[in-house]
Amino acid sequence: MTQNGRTTENEFIFHPSNVMLFILLFGLSALFLALTVSYIYTRVTMNVPPVRIPMLFIVNTLILLGSSYTMILAKRCYQEDDTEGYQKQLKYTIWLSLLFMAMQSFAWWWLFSHNIGLGTSTTTGYLYLISFVHLAHVVAGLPFLILFYHAAKKRMVDPVTVLVYFSDPEKRLKLRLLTIYWHFLDALWIYLVLFFGINYLV
Repeated sequence: MTQNGRTTENEFIFHPSNVMLFILLFGLSALFLALTVSYIYTRVTMNVPPVRIPMLFIVNTLILLGSSYTMILAKRCYQEDDTEGYQKQLKYTIWLSLLFMAMQSFAWWWLFSHNIGLGTSTTTGYLYLISFVHLAHVVAGLPFLILFYHAAKKRMVDPVTVLVYFSDPEKRLKLRLLTIYWHFLDALWIYLVLFFGINYLV
């Protein structure tokens, strides 16, 4: 079944890439749920004080929200056959992701400079571990973003190649999956920031 001459996304619901992504997201959800539950358990059983997240974590939330927004715009440009806009939004997403990585490193440096190291307390160790595992998955997704941008720059050189690129259902599916992954990382980070913030207040 097609819509406006294109294969609908619903036809790919049981595509292997689709299934693998949702298995990955389920696994990540279980991992971070286990880590946050362990954090609460440690606080209660060991009677240790909660850790206060630096303001840079809030700034990083805004950066990730911006990268999710540019991914939405990239997908919209793809659907509208907007070559320049598509490439531009992918590039913005890459730069925002790199900025997030740099700012997260700076946030860890800030913690160290204020004598909040890995061995300061058990809860501080959880903060470093959880934020590092999240960053690792941002780093893991970055090569796919770069590959998408590189492919768009290399293959979209004239009207014919542009038409072929935008008409490829596999590429449209992979862009959709990459967008879902990026939104998931964004939502996960918001959850983690709220989790640490609420734990500090109660």
